[in-house]
Amino acid sequence: MSRGFVKEGDQEEPPMIPPRAALPEGVVNYVTPTGMEQLVQERETLQTEIKELAITDERERRRALAVIEGKLKILNERIRSARVLNPKEQPKEEVRFGATVRLQNKKNNTKQQFTIVGVDEADVTKSKIAFVAPIARAVTGSKKGATVDFKLGNEVRKLKILNISYG
Repeated sequence: MSRGFVKEGDQEEPPMIPPRAALPEGVVNYVTPTGMEQLVQERETLQTEIKELAITDERERRRALAVIEGKLKILNERIRSARVLNPKEQPKEEVRFGATVRLQNKKNNTKQQFTIVGVDEADVTKSKIAFVAPIARAVTGSKKGATVDFKLGNEVRKLKILNISYG
């Protein structure tokens, strides 16, 4: 049908699907066992939302379904590409994926602690950072007692690794 015969109000814009956490091109999608459980639970929640969608207006229902199905498609791709790494199987003396790391900034003696996790698990409010985050990359491969350089803009911070733990 020609666009000339379509009423302006009948034209639906495609819904905006919120993006997931960024995973750089070509980077393996590492997840912890807990992270994989969270992804599977999220998929079940979305599938339940589809089944229980209680919108009667057909246009709104189509739109809501498109958003949920779009999220589900992206999520399923993340699950398919996930490579589960168990933190308990990592070398204990070295910072690797799944490590909880305690650091000290040598300049001002402030201390911080975080756990290195997959991009979908990362949550700064829970002190969980993605393995692709600059600070995680700076400390990965280091051992307890080591001092690493962490470049932040024009500043280089000296960070001493105080403790490494898994699980």
